[in-house]
Parts: sequence; C-alpha cells; structure tokens
Amino acid sequence: MQLLAFNDFHGGLEPAAGGTGRIGNQDAGGVEYLASHLAALRATNPNTIVVSAGDNIGATPLLSSLFHDEPSIEALNLAGLQVTALGNHDLDEGWWELYRIQNGGCHPTDGCLDGTPYPGAAFPYLAANVILDPATADPARLAQAGIEGAAPRPLLPGSAVRDVAGVRIGFIGLVLQSAPRVIIASAVQGLIFQPEPEAANAAARALREQGVRTIVVLIHEGGQQGASAPATGVNRSFDINGCERMSPGFVDMVERMSDDIDVVVSGHTHTTYNCTLDGKLVTSASSAGRVVTDIDLRVRRSDGVVVSKTARNMVVTRGVPKDAAQTRLLAHYRPIGDKVGGRLVGSITASLTRDENAAGESAIGAVIADALLEAARNVPGAGADLAMWNPGGIRADLIVQPGNAPTAVTYAQIFSVMPFGNELIVRSITGEVLLKMLEEQFGEDRRRIMQVSNGFTYAYNPSRPFGQRISRDSVHINGRPLELTQVYRLATSNFLWDSGDGMNALLAGTDPVLVGTDYDILSEYFSRHSPVEPAARGRIRLDR
Repeated sequence: MQLLAFNDFHGGLEPAAGGTGRIGNQDAGGVEYLASHLAALRATNPNTIVVSAGDNIGATPLLSSLFHDEPSIEALNLAGLQVTALGNHDLDEGWWELYRIQNGGCHPTDGCLDGTPYPGAAFPYLAANVILDPATADPARLAQAGIEGAAPRPLLPGSAVRDVAGVRIGFIGLVLQSAPRVIIASAVQGLIFQPEPEAANAAARALREQGVRTIVVLIHEGGQQGASAPATGVNRSFDINGCERMSPGFVDMVERMSDDIDVVVSGHTHTTYNCTLDGKLVTSASSAGRVVTDIDLRVRRSDGVVVSKTARNMVVTRGVPKDAAQTRLLAHYRPIGDKVGGRLVGSITASLTRDENAAGESAIGAVIADALLEAARNVPGAGADLAMWNPGGIRADLIVQPGNAPTAVTYAQIFSVMPFGNELIVRSITGEVLLKMLEEQFGEDRRRIMQVSNGFTYAYNPSRPFGQRISRDSVHINGRPLELTQVYRLATSNFLWDSGDGMNALLAGTDPVLVGTDYDILSEYFSRHSPVEPAARGRIRLDR
C-alpha cells in the first residue's frame, strides 16, 4: 500500500513567493500543483491513502483566511485527503470553530461569505492526546459546539482504521503537548493536552486489540536536521531525504513510542527528513504543500504485518499541468479575495525575508518591530519604550522582483506576513521581568529570538547555562542600561502577553493600552514609509 503524506499546509492555495515558495532552488507548492502530483502518484497504486500531519489551516494567506479557511478545507477535500492529525494552528479560531470546520455549516458571525454552503471536511481530524473538560471550558462555547454534560471527553477521535484491499491500517493522531504555549489561551480554554508517546501507545494497544497490525502515527510535532539549527524557518541546508543530527528531544519521543507503530508521519517544524528511528519509518514534508512524502508499505495479507517500508520526499514542482478542479475552486473565491487583498499599500526597495542571521534577527522582523513601536508611540497614553514580535508570528517574505525595484506590495501580501490578527498591546513591566522574558527565549531543543525594535539592544551567549544566557550589562533601551527596578512600557502581541511561546514572565504586565491589529498596523506603516528599506540589524548580538 502507498501513503501520500504532507503537513503544515497552512492554506497554501496559491504558489508563494520567497522562502515559502521554494525548496532549494526549485519553485514549489500551490494547491493546483499539489493536487496534480497527488493524482499522479495515486495512479501508480490503487491501494493509496492520503494523510496529513496537521496545521491544514491557521496562519493562512488572505484568500483562505478571509473565508475562515473554508477554501483550504474544500481544496483538501478535492485533493483526496483522507485522514489528518490535529495541529496547533487548526485551533487558532478555537476548538469550537474546528468542530464547524469538521462538520460544516456557515460561520456563526460572518455566514457563508462566498454565497454557497460550506460542507465541512471530508476527512476526520484525529487527536489521541487532547481532552475537553467542560468544567473549565467557556459555557457559551460549549453551547455553540452542542456539548452537553460535565464529564471530560476526547476532543476528537484518537484513531481511525481504513481497509485497503482487505488489509486494515490504523492511524493515530497526535498534537504536540506544548500546544497551549503557541496558541491564544482563549482558543484552547477547557482543553487538556497529554504526553504524546503515552497517548500513542495507549491508542496502539487499542488498535492491536481490534486486530490491527499496521499502525501509522500522524503527529503534529517534529524534529529538525542539524542539532543546533533554529526550530523555525525554512531548512535549506540538508538533504530532503536525509536525517542528519536529528533533534534529540524528537528522537527520544519516537523511541518512547511502542514498537507496534510502523510509521511516524510528523510536522510542525516545517522541515524535511526521511529515515528510520528505533525501527520506525519517520518522515516530514516541509510546509505549504511544497513536498509530498511517498511512503510504500509491503504488508503480509495473512496477518497484516508490515514486512518492508520505504519513503521518499518529492518536491511539488510547478512544471506539471494544474489540477482543473482546484483551478475552478480558486476562480470561485479569487474575485472576493482580490477585492480585499489587491489594494496597494506601498513598496519595498529590497527583499525582506525571515532568513535569520547568526543572532536570530531577520530583515522583515526588524521592519515589523519598528512599525509596531511607531504605532504604539502614536497612541495617547501608550508611552511605548520598545516593541517586539515573535518569529512564529511572521509567516511570509516580501520579495523584490528582479529588475523591478521598488516592488509594489499589496494588502494581501502584508496579510500573508502577519495573518493572525493578533492585537498589539502596550503594558508596563519592570526591567527584571524583561530580563526574565529574554532568558525564556531559549529552550532545550529550540531557540525563539523575538524580533526587537530599533533602540533596544542586547547580547547573549548560547553556550551558557539556562537562565544565564543574556549578558546583563549589554541590555540597553534607547541608549541607557537596563535597570531592574525601572518600569518600561513594552509593545507586543496579546499572544505573548498570554505567555505564548513560553514567555511566562510577561504575565506580570500591567496597565494595558490597545494599539490595533497586527496586519493593519504593518499595512499603515508601509503606506506612510514606502518605499520601505531594510531596517538596520545588529540590535541583537552573539557574545561568545
């Protein structure tokens, strides 16, 4: 049998520009091409199942987000997706909204904006490690989702079984246990996220009791090639079918899973790898529909046991004919999307990308932080001293077309860069809180360097122990050394103020002043300052 896998689609309906539109030196992605590649691969084997490791929606470009991601689900229906894991971004608009996405029906506030009914997902979402506890959930959301009773229950089915030519194959869905750290708190109120390996093993035992011997885990959690590589961004340094120096934490997670599990299809880190870990075939297929993993399993009919397994990651190139059904779907939604997103907001003199320098700064991150600080200083009573934004909240690049500088920038492009609609809020924190928050950028297997505004500088040494990586004497705000007892006004997102990305220190913030919505603030900044040039970096330095 053949499994065709992808992950982190993120509403990638149209071919993207910049890093999200390439794999190595190849243009890749776009759902019209993804569907064509899937169809061609499916034609080679009638015993095929198409699967996803989550984040099908959320953090999506305007063409999908404008319609609450209904176009993306409809596109994946057409592409033949049959089963998916839950991803953290699938919960961006709340678990109750995911129920609507799964089951269909018009949005409770906006209705069906395209004028046609929304049928829901033709494929099930699976999450074996997420429990809904009505006792801690918002009663209004429980009513909206039609949930009755007070007993905790699985948010979604934990597993599904499919029959392929008389052989049963079991799929287990999982999402990273730390999902609440990367989701707005209100969207996951009432949910309990359990450890991934234990949930996988319990689900595998249940499948074995049903007589299922071929078991595949779809998990929205992953690793990365290169133990010291950043946990976000596009991986251009490693073979897409390699598994070089995988993240130790992820390897440990796979090793803790039962030997009854044959394949682990993973995601979340937006990278590519393909190898065997602890006897399990482990894969990941980048993001935005740019790569498909072709997994081939040979299964003994007499007992359903996998006797061999191989995989290959394949780039979704744009040199194939477009899928006609997908083209018709996009043509249905584009007129409304273009009306909103086609408005010109400014221009750029050079490409602004998410590519990070050694210290973790990006060209587009510096511009965004400056735009946020300017907006916060223009609001009476906000009194912002500095601004910062999380790198995971920056989802696309702005690319200058060759020989066409300055290049025009549309509202849709700005929206693709900052698609969450997060609120920029200014709050008061002490210098001590700010220092603690800077230390919280570092975890055992990841580094999330916040993008900071001009006038805020510091240095860090990644080889020092946790909690001691920031060089304290290096921290300056507007040319003055940080004072631990002084109160500063920080402008950042409601996501970070709610301890998103593990920034727990920011829960101490007080005296909030709302500035506005992220993509509108950036759009207005471009309107005032175009053509926008890359901002100076060097605000964050490595201290070795």
